[in-house]
Amino acid sequence: KHNSIVLSIFYLRCFIAEGCTIDDRVTRVAWLNRSTILYAGNDKWSIDPRVIILVNTPTQYSIMIQNVDVYDEGPYTCSVQTDNHPKTSRVHLIVQVPPQIMNISSDITVNEGSSVTLLCLAIGRPEPTVTWRHLSVKEGQGFVSEDEYLEISDIKRDQSGEYECSALNDVAAPDVRKVKITVNYPPYISKAKNTGVSVGQKGILSCEASAVPMAEFQWFKEDTRLATGLDGVRIENKGRISTLTFFNVSEKDYGNYTCVATNKLGNTNASITLYGPGAVIDGVNSASRALACLWLSGTFFAHFFIKF
Repeated sequence: KHNSIVLSIFYLRCFIAEGCTIDDRVTRVAWLNRSTILYAGNDKWSIDPRVIILVNTPTQYSIMIQNVDVYDEGPYTCSVQTDNHPKTSRVHLIVQVPPQIMNISSDITVNEGSSVTLLCLAIGRPEPTVTWRHLSVKEGQGFVSEDEYLEISDIKRDQSGEYECSALNDVAAPDVRKVKITVNYPPYISKAKNTGVSVGQKGILSCEASAVPMAEFQWFKEDTRLATGLDGVRIENKGRISTLTFFNVSEKDYGNYTCVATNKLGNTNASITLYGPGAVIDGVNSASRALACLWLSGTFFAHFFIKF
């Protein structure tokens, strides 16, 4: 008869025993692996210390293989010699191996527009399925590739982040590893707002820029570069944001300022205006803006009062 055993190497410390039932007419018994005799009766022929006899009784003859390995896979035969004729009982040992990622790409930094290839090699029995997934996006929107290689051409900044390689063959839990892709790109200023403040008050101009590597900031008024401590101003750079602070605004402080953001891939700039009461910004008088806000507020409250 032919049977099949499924054993995972995950359970290397488990014992596998296969029995051979005999009867009173038996004169000789043996266990063989392919054509190699492991045991003949109580005599051990195998030099493998993992193979031991488990049971040898008038009704059963069993051996045990400890710490099963992939090389143990194959046919095993229990040969029984009786008074009349020999009989055999065969069993085929199938060794399954959990997935294991053996080689995976290292973290990588590239410039936007480059081509990227990630590699993830895994072993296991049966052969595992390898998949790639982009983790740094919302659920269900990740870039997925069912292949050992993940190829990204003309990479964009929103494709940066962690990529997960998963190797699965249903023998055990998948083996999972991660690779981080950093995408460099030149600065772009995402936020720069004109600011109005009265003479004698504190004024702050703010400039926000996205870039990888992080941008370095400079502030200019006309062609003059500004620095902390000169003319009563302070420049602070914290991550993506740079601020230019005036502690005691005077008339000469009013005007246009330029924020310049720079990294190794390029630079960009934005013009920001510090203005006082009555200044005309974008064709609208700043005092008119304030009056308009007050009028809208008064209209709202009058409407609210009449309604209730």
